[in-house]
Amino acid sequence: MLTRKHSIEGKNPFGKAAELFNSLDADAAMKLAMVAGDITLVLDETGLIVDTAFDPKEFPGFEGWEGTNWLDTVTVESRPKVMEMLAASRRGEVQHWRQVNHPTRDGDVPIRYAVLTVNGGEHRIAFGRDLREAGRMQQRLLQVQQSLERDYLRMRQLDARYRMLFENSGEPMMLVEAANLKIREANSMAHSLLGARAGSLSGKKLSGFVDKSSRDALQSLVGAALASNAASPAEITLSKGNRTVAAYASGFIQDRAQQLLVRFASVEGADADITSPVLELVNEMPDGFVITDANLDVVSANTAFIEMVQASSLDPIVGRNLSSWIGRPGIDLELIEGQVDQHGSARNVSTVLRVNDDLEGEQIELSAVRGDAEDGHYAFVIRPIGRRLRDLPPGPQDLPRSVEQLTDLVGRVSLKEIVRESTDLIERLCIEAALQYTSDNRASAAEILGLSRQSLYSKLHRHGLGNLTGEDSD
Repeated sequence: MLTRKHSIEGKNPFGKAAELFNSLDADAAMKLAMVAGDITLVLDETGLIVDTAFDPKEFPGFEGWEGTNWLDTVTVESRPKVMEMLAASRRGEVQHWRQVNHPTRDGDVPIRYAVLTVNGGEHRIAFGRDLREAGRMQQRLLQVQQSLERDYLRMRQLDARYRMLFENSGEPMMLVEAANLKIREANSMAHSLLGARAGSLSGKKLSGFVDKSSRDALQSLVGAALASNAASPAEITLSKGNRTVAAYASGFIQDRAQQLLVRFASVEGADADITSPVLELVNEMPDGFVITDANLDVVSANTAFIEMVQASSLDPIVGRNLSSWIGRPGIDLELIEGQVDQHGSARNVSTVLRVNDDLEGEQIELSAVRGDAEDGHYAFVIRPIGRRLRDLPPGPQDLPRSVEQLTDLVGRVSLKEIVRESTDLIERLCIEAALQYTSDNRASAAEILGLSRQSLYSKLHRHGLGNLTGEDSD
């Protein structure tokens, strides 16, 4: 396909500066030809390559083309393009850029050429521009676009689930802006409780539906919800019907502004209803949720975790230690437990989920917190990430990560080099995994790798991993 981009067709020719080109000497003309393309070929009228100019580091395998016909250096499908460009130069037609591919041991190299006739038609100069970087950028752009489309689809699915849970909740619920108590969203039960038409609460202030005698209590509830995750409910009287209800509020941040999730319950059943919606929502979560005692024995779990460990119900897994499924025995959970005890929480720790004696396991992310009591329980949120990692193909510069990718190197480099690169790769990946498992605690990483600290430091230095001047993080 012809392309007119960067062609001289349609461009205004030089005017006052045209005479400067008549004064170009041979050295200046040669430098101009070399600068005009990443690779420059000098051809005779038959297409035989007389001379070349290119960077051997950028174009390995292009050496020794002098005396070879241009057609013999390109792939079969590119030969008609070369013939068309040579024929057009003989007819004196305006040249347009054409892409041809040169076969090499590392694959085809795409070059975009334009041919210029010189020396009264006896010679031609083919100016070539390397398209590999543009191809890599296009491939990466496509990967990012596909990832964004997948993320957009997941967000739409999550939004649909949220809408269904919010609207079908058995309690009046609404989302309120904390700064001005303006209602952003409300479900049908909230409209019914406040005596409003369906869809009419959005944009109105919640304080307008509360009796004046209860507005101070509402403000106190808002302040408590923003300051603590365990705000006590407040009894407020609604302006319509003089009905007294128990109001619960939970604060969160969205769009860089503080928001409130407000729900109402009848005063008589307030104590009984306080936890049921929370438990119901946790059980419907797509991510696994597990509560354990101080010994990490399972106390309760939601449906998602039961499905992850392929159990028939909650009963078979209650009382079993979480290490039966999470991480490598005696390593991962002990490190996670230590991090929670020290910092109060662990966030997005990479580990594995093992089912049915599967030693390799499925890659997951785990977050955990612990209760305030001395014998407090642990809560874990578990999210599988193996599919996410498979969906994003590695970029062109990524190291090989499988036997198939390593065997693709056969024929390009020697067996000795493949074995050396494989050994270095495995060593580096194991060290990175150990550092990730231990939250960059090098002493623990050396222990699980069976290395001395000095040996680990030496390998970190050789692979260029981390700052080796600081102390170990305990």
